Amino acid sequence: MDTLIVEAEKFVVEFFNSNLDSKFVYHNLSHTKRVVSKTEEIIEGLSLSEAEKELLVLAAWFHDTGYTKRMDDHEDDGVVIATDFLRKHSVSEEIITTVSQLIMATKMGYTPQTELEKVICDADCSHIGSKNFSDLSELLRKEWELTKDRVLTESEWLDENIKFLTHSHKFHTTFASKNWEKQKGKNLAKLLKDKKKIELEGSKLKQKKAELKFKKEKIELPERGIETMFRVALRNHITLSDIADTKANILLSVNAIIISMVLSNLVSKLDNPSNDYLIYPTIIFTLFTVASMVLSILATRPNVTRGKFSKEDVANKKVNLLFFGNFHKMKLDEFEWAMGEMMKDRDYLYGSLTKDLYFLGLVLNRKYGLLRTTYTVFMIGIVISVLSFVVAFYMRDPEAGRKVHDTAMAMLTP
Repeated sequence: MDTLIVEAEKFVVEFFNSNLDSKFVYHNLSHTKRVVSKTEEIIEGLSLSEAEKELLVLAAWFHDTGYTKRMDDHEDDGVVIATDFLRKHSVSEEIITTVSQLIMATKMGYTPQTELEKVICDADCSHIGSKNFSDLSELLRKEWELTKDRVLTESEWLDENIKFLTHSHKFHTTFASKNWEKQKGKNLAKLLKDKKKIELEGSKLKQKKAELKFKKEKIELPERGIETMFRVALRNHITLSDIADTKANILLSVNAIIISMVLSNLVSKLDNPSNDYLIYPTIIFTLFTVASMVLSILATRPNVTRGKFSKEDVANKKVNLLFFGNFHKMKLDEFEWAMGEMMKDRDYLYGSLTKDLYFLGLVLNRKYGLLRTTYTVFMIGIVISVLSFVVAFYMRDPEAGRKVHDTAMAMLTP
């Protein structure tokens, strides 16, 4: 039987090294060796036969091998692995059944019935009565994060441990109660102390936040003169932008009417060979009209913006939250968070207002620049078009051309 235990140890070590996921930082080979060691320690303090001792050690080696297959109900898989190993070594079915029952006894929430089951249950939870309890429990906490995606705060983890030690766990053998219960009490006391410390720190933090909130509420509001300056400047910029858009729309409408008249009246007459002299003046007139329309559209066409920002942009104060183009694709909760951060920071708030004023100025500069160019093109186009018609009429009929020239000059002269 001693040879079988040596073979079991060799098998489990190689099995864990080859099959166990590295995420299992607690339920791994180290834990198994610890359970085997504690099983042997309890056995030495109890009056058990050699056969019973060997059964317990075998079960201790295989009790967590099922973690290589799955987490839930891993004991069932551990039984399968142990049974396969024992049958390959020609072990009797009676021994296999007993080892399987002992492995199943380590299932969480199970109440051990026999002395052997009590031994392996106490060995499996021996870390509770260990001086290394804090370190080992942290490994279990990390394993939950890695394998279950269950992330607990320090307070939540302390609650889990306190609940387990006070309600779910108890030692079953006299040896464990005698030798490990005292350390278990110390571990529980430390957990309660840490919990109280966190609650005290939380209370102080809440008090500090309340004090800061009170101080912020007492901070004087921005001076009325600064508010008025920003309000007037922004209103003036918006008014100028509206004026520019109105002027561009007027030019667009006028040129659209002109194009309609050219297409409906003048172009239809060009089919007549006798009106060939009107082709070039019409082309010139149409080109300048289209150019004026294009420039008018460019003056009023909005720019496409990304509409998103990151938390880093807010932290670095790179994004202007007062301009819709910077947030129109963001979610409401993200925008509310960013606005809250900006309102907490006086410099960020005034910086955003200043940027808003500056970029409005850039937009106005672009609009009025294009608008000036549009009016210039429109004016030059009208003059050149009229002159081209005069020249065309003059070349066609000098006398009629002079009359057209006189009429045009009269219209153009103030």
